[in-house]
Amino acid sequence: MPHPFRSPAELSEGLGSVGYLADDALSMAAYLALGLNRPLLLEGANGVGKTEIAKALADLLGRDLVRLQCYEGIDASQALYDWHYARQLIDVRARESTGSADVFTRDYLLSRPLLTALEAGDRAVLLIDEIDRADDEFEAFLLELLSDFAVTIPEIGRIAASSPPLVVLTSNRTRDLHSALRRRCLYHWVGHPDAEREFQILRVRAPHIPAVLAKQVADAVQRIRALTLGSPPGVGEAIDWAGALQMVGAATLSPADAVATLSALVKDIDDQQRVAEIVDDLVPRAS
Repeated sequence: MPHPFRSPAELSEGLGSVGYLADDALSMAAYLALGLNRPLLLEGANGVGKTEIAKALADLLGRDLVRLQCYEGIDASQALYDWHYARQLIDVRARESTGSADVFTRDYLLSRPLLTALEAGDRAVLLIDEIDRADDEFEAFLLELLSDFAVTIPEIGRIAASSPPLVVLTSNRTRDLHSALRRRCLYHWVGHPDAEREFQILRVRAPHIPAVLAKQVADAVQRIRALTLGSPPGVGEAIDWAGALQMVGAATLSPADAVATLSALVKDIDDQQRVAEIVDDLVPRAS
């Protein structure tokens, strides 16, 4: 499929039209991934929008989003394919009188996300989410797919995409990824937005929130992230917090409302106590 965008700026504008505000560097990384048919590895803290960029790209491109959520112990039977054992057994028994049945063909495969995306080709965006949660063996297993957009199934052989899907991998950096995987990808670090960008995100994702409240929330979240927290709030939590404040009738941010709705923003008891200690400083006093 030809590259649908003439420039990173055009891609950024398109992403904005589906509710994702990407900065220049992220727009460039996504633009190159599309143009070069290369996987895109996104690293960053929890909640900075890594998963959302894959969803936004699928929406913008009109492609199916195929998501593989990684976890410790994931293997080919969860990620690539499994055999339809019940159907195989039924067919073997049905053909006992006529000879053995070949039940290791494509017809008996149950497609998992990786195979689904390869067979969909450029009609899909493949999201391999939180690859850092998987183990070293699974990383090695992915190398053929990331290099050649193909996989090898022992009983069948090699299955390759007729046209490559867009592949986006995300990592929260809970462990280091191997250089072999990194070399096969374009790379971008996704950081937390600054106050102005977060305000713009709030205006796009939660347009019902008054502008004054959205600005105060964006500024307050910046101050909270500057604290030494175990789990700093992400963009999604900032959106939830703004919505919670509006639900309790807040037109502007006050210390009392901030504490009352803190469960929407900060998801750890120690972090909540740390934020409560400085809650009076979250909103600048009028001069």
